[in-house]
Amino acid sequence: MNKRPNVLWIMADQLRFDYLSCYGHPHLQTPHIDALAARGVRFTNAYVQSPVCGPSRMSAYTGRYVRSHGSTWNGMPLRVGEPTLGDHLREAGARAVLVGKTHMTADAEGMAWLGIDPSSEIGVRVSECGFEPFERDDGLHPDSPRQHWSAYDDYLVQHGFSSENPWSDFANSGKDETGDLLSAWLLKNSRLPANVPEEHSETAYMTNRAMDFMKEAEEDGRPWMCHLSYIKPHWPYIVPAPYHDMYGQEHIVSPIRSEAERHTDHPLLRAYHEARVCRSFSRDHVREHVIPAYMGLIKQLDDNLGRLFTWMDEQGLSGNTIIAVTSDHGDYMGDHWMGDKDFYHEVAVKVPLIVADPRPEADAARGSVSDALVEMIDLAPTFMNALGCRAKPHVIEGRDLTPLLHGADGFSRKYAISEHDYHWSDMARTLGVPQEDAHTTMIFDGHWKYVRCEGFRPILFDLETDPDEVTDFGASEAPEHVEARRRMEAALLDWSTRHHTRITATPEVLARQKIAAESGILIGFWDEQEYEDATGAAFDSLTPVGKK
Repeated sequence: MNKRPNVLWIMADQLRFDYLSCYGHPHLQTPHIDALAARGVRFTNAYVQSPVCGPSRMSAYTGRYVRSHGSTWNGMPLRVGEPTLGDHLREAGARAVLVGKTHMTADAEGMAWLGIDPSSEIGVRVSECGFEPFERDDGLHPDSPRQHWSAYDDYLVQHGFSSENPWSDFANSGKDETGDLLSAWLLKNSRLPANVPEEHSETAYMTNRAMDFMKEAEEDGRPWMCHLSYIKPHWPYIVPAPYHDMYGQEHIVSPIRSEAERHTDHPLLRAYHEARVCRSFSRDHVREHVIPAYMGLIKQLDDNLGRLFTWMDEQGLSGNTIIAVTSDHGDYMGDHWMGDKDFYHEVAVKVPLIVADPRPEADAARGSVSDALVEMIDLAPTFMNALGCRAKPHVIEGRDLTPLLHGADGFSRKYAISEHDYHWSDMARTLGVPQEDAHTTMIFDGHWKYVRCEGFRPILFDLETDPDEVTDFGASEAPEHVEARRRMEAALLDWSTRHHTRITATPEVLARQKIAAESGILIGFWDEQEYEDATGAAFDSLTPVGKK
């Protein structure tokens, strides 16, 4: 085994924190994820830096806030030159490998401007968030016969599932009793079994590919971080048998919502409620169709993780591999009269985070639950530390979780931040908000959750008295609410004005700036005597200080 541990970073797209049994779901049992929590640390206050796939992932991959890396929406390229976790780990001699989804769009214009060949080693890494792509599959291609970055379509064809679009026709469609193909893009078809055996589904396929990578990595010998990034339980909501009918209406938890929310006076929230996906999921019969399939997808994920963890035990990998399980955001599922994600209620912006560190130093925290306020950007410095990469506070805005994983002091955070650019959406069109103003920012201190909405009044939730977030105090004149809004707006201003773009300000550069006087660059001294009084050294106008 390597002296440095390996890292298996598992991300399940659109997985709610409260749809795991170790986080309290009353009907959905996830014993394999629960077992991981029992030998690691389960975090109860982990927040993503955007409630949307692309920018959330770009923050996770860079260790930086959305305002810093600039990839504000799905399909917005991460600019060439933006340093990523993969870049940092390679400096330490470790591999950073992708198996699954990134939602990355390459900066083609930036590469062309710099003369970078997209097919070159550098071009591929720039196009893949710094990862070495062992297997990329972003899914979500209903109208395309093939995706150049996905081998899953070809895999399906090789196993007899052949069509113009096998991803759509098999993995993400079902059949009715007459054999007609029905697309899972229509929510009414969510309860059908997917038109593919479970062992050939995307979840099973990606699990197998992670094993393939680990076999290859053992022969390579270098320490590694494998990002196993599952597409499900993200929509289209459909799951293979036997998972399609494991759950029914009796297993659906009642929605978190109130009539007062529906009659909000906040223009942006009203626009959310009027968006198509929110209108749809506000209907109970839609929830009754979709949620059992969503639960089945999570159960299938847990079973495949159990298969993976057992295989790792048998291969002797578990004793030297840190395993982290998380998500890029949650899913409203009708809570707060909303669907999909895109806003800042707990069910969308808070995610599960479980980290199991096998090293003896972590024994003190094994099986513990941490309520520390943590962010997704904290994983980058944590993995860098584990794999022997030097700290880079001038680049990385996240904070190393190692003290929490080892039961030690040394970690603190006052606020969690999340951002969203909604210029593309139904809400922006409804309100007539231009792109430059279609932006919201959440700041949360563990008690008050404050959402700054450009052009509109803020939104404020008090999670101590209202943990379900059904009452908005953004317009309240009560003194405590006025003070909370003032304090949170000041904290947001403080955060937004801090350094966040000095990625070239390495310790070496800063040290050179501090010793500029030693090279003879002297500013503000009137005469020789003033210089000698200040420095304690004799002045020689012809000889730089330090060379006498």
